[in-house]
Amino acid sequence: MNPHAPRRRLLLTAGTWLAAPMALRAQTAGRVHRIAFLALGSPGTRAPGYEERLRELGYVEGQNLVVERRFAMGQIARLPQFAEELVAWRPDVMVAGTSLGTRALMEASRTIPIVFTGVSDPIDTQLVSNLARPGGNVTGQSFGYAEGFATKWLQLLQQTVPRIARTAALHDYRARQDARIVKELQGAAAALKLRLDAHFAGTVPDLDMALSAITREGSQGLLVAASPFLSRQRTRLIQFAAERQLPTIFSDERFAAEGGLMSYGPNQHEVSRRAGAQVDRILKGARPGELPVEQPTQFELVLNARTARTLGIRFPQTMLLMASKVIE
Repeated sequence: MNPHAPRRRLLLTAGTWLAAPMALRAQTAGRVHRIAFLALGSPGTRAPGYEERLRELGYVEGQNLVVERRFAMGQIARLPQFAEELVAWRPDVMVAGTSLGTRALMEASRTIPIVFTGVSDPIDTQLVSNLARPGGNVTGQSFGYAEGFATKWLQLLQQTVPRIARTAALHDYRARQDARIVKELQGAAAALKLRLDAHFAGTVPDLDMALSAITREGSQGLLVAASPFLSRQRTRLIQFAAERQLPTIFSDERFAAEGGLMSYGPNQHEVSRRAGAQVDRILKGARPGELPVEQPTQFELVLNARTARTLGIRFPQTMLLMASKVIE
């Protein structure tokens, strides 16, 4: 595969531009802004939230905005080359969707502003040293997976399946914060008198071995930690859980929407939208190092009632009341 192939420009129609409010057209009719976007994964079916928010703020691709994109298709080794290409393009702002992509951009430039659209723990991954004043040329959005978050996952799983005695946790060893998350899960499991088996998966062969081990061990539940790789594998993970009648909790709402039992975490699309507002402020002159790294203000519990019925599970009334969405 040509390493330069995963790139694209999307042009909005003239009708979209004409439909924009006149005040916004006047506001943004001058300079053409240049944004570079680096993704570890592949082009999605839905535009990133930051692009959606920028359109609302009056930035129209093909009119006053040009976006250069690179997609690493899950291959981490491609990120440094793509980052160098984007820096050479001399954008006004660079945007990354993961901590690994952000790190590659940081190593390619210490001057061009960088905004990350949602990373698990920007301090633990050493993207910034301070959330309030990140300094340097980097800021963005955190998913807020701080201490206590992993414990909440385990508590929700136990509330759903009170008789559970053994559960598995699946995490990506390449994610720096996962060592802390697994340690927290192990401590919480001991306090709840549960046995927890941790399995790592950063590649498809890893995942093959992990799922085989989970099957052999007779786990009664599964927690899937947040990671770009595991998110891309969600169809397989949902199918695995369904085939083995395994109650599972994820961090990403898409898992629950597509058939997983439940999810608990921030609304990732909304987090990305908020990154778009940060990009707008930088394009208007703000310094990224002076823009605080923002954290989600609330976490969403999404329950899939159809999947629960298939598993013979009834969600407790307390969970139904606290749920942001129940999929019937």
